[in-house]
Amino acid sequence: MIGFIIAGLVIGALARLIKPGRQNLGLLATLLLGIVGSIIGGVIASLLGTGNIWELNILGFIVAVVAAVLLIGVAEGAAGRRRITR
Repeated sequence: MIGFIIAGLVIGALARLIKPGRQNLGLLATLLLGIVGSIIGGVIASLLGTGNIWELNILGFIVAVVAAVLLIGVAEGAAGRRRITR
């Protein structure tokens, strides 16, 4: 479980480094987006037959980072819509 949290932090931090621009996300949001990204990456990697969702593999890690980058974009879009409507 602790490894899963650390992997989520690493994946979330890498996604924030890859995503251009400034993100208004705190540590908790980075952690949550990284964990969700790692779950998505693990599921896709296991569907492709590269291993179990709980195993660390290269394909799962790459897909997790890409998923986290996309999730950051979605989170920014949702936050932007809330600011515009107020």
